Amino acid sequence: MSELLFEIGIEEIPAGYIQPALDTLAAEAGRKLRGLELAFGSIRSFGTPRRLTLAITGLQSRQADRRQEHIGPSKQAGFDANGNLTKAAEGFARSRGLEPGQLQVVTTPKGEYLMAVEDVKGQETAVLLPVLLESLIRELVFPKSMRWASTSLAFARPIQWLLALYDGAVVPMTIEGLTSGRSTRGHRFMAPEAVEVDGIDSYLDALTDRFVIVDPAERRAKVVEEVRRAVSEGAGIAGAHPVLHEGLLETVTNLVESPCAVCGRFDRKFLQLPEEALVTSMREHQKYFPVVGTDGRLLPLFVAVNNTRIADQALAASGHERVLRARLEDGLFFFNEDRKRPLADRCQELHGIVFQNKLGTMQAKSERLAGLAGLLADQVAPGLRDDAIRAANLAKADLLTTMVGEFPSLQGIMGRVYGLHDGERPEVAQAIEEHYLPIRAGGELPQSLLGALVGIADRLDTLVGCFAIGEKPTGNKDAFGLRRQAIGLISLLRGLHISLSLKTAVAAALAGYAGVVEQKTAVVDEVVHFIRLRFENEQIAAGLPQELVEAATSVDFDDPVDCLERIEALNQIRGQESFAVLAGSFKRIRNIIKDNRTIAIDEALLTEPAEKELFAALAAVRATALPLLDNRAYQPALLALLEIKSPVDRFFDEVMVMAEDAALRQNRLNLLTALGELILRVGDISRMHAGKE
Repeated sequence: MSELLFEIGIEEIPAGYIQPALDTLAAEAGRKLRGLELAFGSIRSFGTPRRLTLAITGLQSRQADRRQEHIGPSKQAGFDANGNLTKAAEGFARSRGLEPGQLQVVTTPKGEYLMAVEDVKGQETAVLLPVLLESLIRELVFPKSMRWASTSLAFARPIQWLLALYDGAVVPMTIEGLTSGRSTRGHRFMAPEAVEVDGIDSYLDALTDRFVIVDPAERRAKVVEEVRRAVSEGAGIAGAHPVLHEGLLETVTNLVESPCAVCGRFDRKFLQLPEEALVTSMREHQKYFPVVGTDGRLLPLFVAVNNTRIADQALAASGHERVLRARLEDGLFFFNEDRKRPLADRCQELHGIVFQNKLGTMQAKSERLAGLAGLLADQVAPGLRDDAIRAANLAKADLLTTMVGEFPSLQGIMGRVYGLHDGERPEVAQAIEEHYLPIRAGGELPQSLLGALVGIADRLDTLVGCFAIGEKPTGNKDAFGLRRQAIGLISLLRGLHISLSLKTAVAAALAGYAGVVEQKTAVVDEVVHFIRLRFENEQIAAGLPQELVEAATSVDFDDPVDCLERIEALNQIRGQESFAVLAGSFKRIRNIIKDNRTIAIDEALLTEPAEKELFAALAAVRATALPLLDNRAYQPALLALLEIKSPVDRFFDEVMVMAEDAALRQNRLNLLTALGELILRVGDISRMHAGKE
């Protein structure tokens, strides 16, 4: 077994490109090796802003010899009437490099066919690697790529060198005039010279000696260590500690090859800025780590991580302080200027911001949100109606503030801050911020029902408006993030257990566009169906069987929370043997009754003991199950329904449903339909018996 070391040396690439590229390189290398039938032990990927590296151990040295069988023409087409091979058979033999006489006749499920047996000699791994490695480079995709000079290769940044070693020997390859070798390069500033290596261990040692921590996990740990050291040595405040935001840690890790942190300070006057504004200015714009005290409140300190060793900590800190001070001065000016006008005064100016070209302005959207949020409150929590309307009216006003103009990620947050400053009710101010939550799938949810209601209104308005003008997601195209909007809507309903009628809410959202888009009922159905598909995908991705999810959604998806409760009940009971039998019987019922919808049963027409028994059992089960179903106690209701399994089995054994007498036949169909309707209150359990009779 052998090892392969492959490094793509590049100009510094954006931090966010590195880990996805490393993941892709490792995955594609494994896939290609398996496709070549080459076994391997482990694949590791390393990366810094200047290099993307693969290290593969336990690599099989050559392909195994193998026998390949190729099916050709049928025997009938391969031989003429005299038993001689036809032109088709001879051509097939030549295409496989064989003499016609080497063809064999084999029996297949489709009949007798000619077969060519080809003995393929395995190739040496060293021979296969140049093509494989070049394909890894050419097929690597980045969010944005570039071409340089006269090259045809598109890559994140220009490639500067290639290191390719197989068991210490150079893998010969040339890409766009660049030839592979055995040299890597150290830190750009502290050890820029090239250095030759002869394998994975030699490579790692050489880079360590030249101030490059090539393993992202090891480098991340070093960043954390450096940041904590800088605060410990430079803060001068007991209990001070850095806020190690995961996203910032990942970014900084991929901005440096040899991290060295320094602790800086800023004027206390900037602490009057909202914490979110301070943190955003430090974290997003400067990539600095905030520092907090034992009480969790921000201190006038920050940590910057440099890519070189720092001889003069004070000098380095002062440089970062000057940059941050300019940012914070702007922020403080914007903050003070914004507070000179109440948030509510900005609402009328929202007509200057276009929501969508065909759907009007943000002012019109805010007015729709207010109306829809009020209607949702009426349905869910009437006592919140006035606050919901007020919060929806103000929800988008902070888009016109200079702080949000400078720091777009603060939208909603500044709305809360300015709302509180203006004397708005705390609940309203909180809802302004929370209506954007969750920002992403699995993200933080609103803490208040009020914030969730405004958020639901916002998402419904966007979904309905876009669907009404034909802006629907297709394939990978989703210009308005409608899938994300639908997933966020589902998360709000599920996370805060908000039970409401989707059809009613979507119809109300569409009515809000009166005079702007056509009021087509088809739009309501399309939006609800779109949300339903996202809901189903989410449940299936969580590990639930597709047939279980669709058993619930297929009968009713007007209230997603109710649907979740039915799914949970079905999931808890589906493992019982009696449920499997009932599901099979229900599938038979569905096949028999087809489109019958009548459930009126004439007792006088019940002639067989088995159908009388089923009628009595149905009456007893209805008496028990209906109150449970009305109270959405679905699992106890299902347990009650299981009691009808035996009478159903006996009915099918002893009663001819499709009797010649039309009245008898219809009465028996009605009996089964009544039973079916009761079960359908929970779900179409026949879907959970697919393929089983």
